Amino acid sequence: MLQAPQRSALSGPALVRLLARLAEADVAESQQSLADRLSQWLGWTDAIALSSALDGKPPVVAGGARAFGRTEEDECTRVRRSLVSAIASDGLLAGSRRRGLAPSSARMSAPRAAVDTQADYAVFRHRYLTLQQSMETAIGALRGRLRALLATQAPALARLAVVDAVMERALGERERTLLGAVPGLLGGHFERLREGDQRRVADAQAEVAADAGATRQQSAEVEAGARAIQPPPASAHANAAAPAGHAAPLASDAWLDTFRKDMQSVLLAELEVRFQPVEGLLAALRAC
Repeated sequence: MLQAPQRSALSGPALVRLLARLAEADVAESQQSLADRLSQWLGWTDAIALSSALDGKPPVVAGGARAFGRTEEDECTRVRRSLVSAIASDGLLAGSRRRGLAPSSARMSAPRAAVDTQADYAVFRHRYLTLQQSMETAIGALRGRLRALLATQAPALARLAVVDAVMERALGERERTLLGAVPGLLGGHFERLREGDQRRVADAQAEVAADAGATRQQSAEVEAGARAIQPPPASAHANAAAPAGHAAPLASDAWLDTFRKDMQSVLLAELEVRFQPVEGLLAALRAC
């Protein structure tokens, strides 16, 4: 018996693994080292700047040094919680989970067209890009603030601040390009879920039509047999009960709720990736 090939387990950030699953892609592990991959991303001017930051004379520690304390820790926690809250409480992503608090009669009276009205990926794409911009702005400001504090500490920490600034400048455009492709990957996932629901409805409608045809055929055979025994009066034809109706299945927004949940998961995973430089700077400050 043949078995379906298993996708190889992919290591790396949760964002990469999640996108590979949603895109239904079998992504192979890269055989390149981190240094080799970075060398492909850095231009020659960036490489010179990074080499100077790493090998040059340590920067002069800025004056007015102040100790790292709870203020910076609390600010980092506040920014992270604010961004998580913006993703978790977003009205578009809450969908019918929030509407589910409404009375069941109100939900049942909603027209079928409401599902199709909401199923426009352009709306979700715009929201994803908006939340991405919020993350980039808030985390960028926080990263700059931590670098400024590092520059007032020991020479080694001041060097780290310079290295981080060079890396942010060198990799920023690449990062925006890669993360900017995420909404496109989610768009494919959106369409696959919607098409799957459309197939479900079409299959159910075909089954209902087949059942209704079988019922009509059975009723016709019974009626023909009854007539052969004793023809009914004319009034009986008028009052004869019609076959029981078969309700046509309606489209559901369950697939849309699945997509909303997946989109939230991707946004939260992207937030973790974007916060990694901040975590590194925080670790350096805690160690000083």
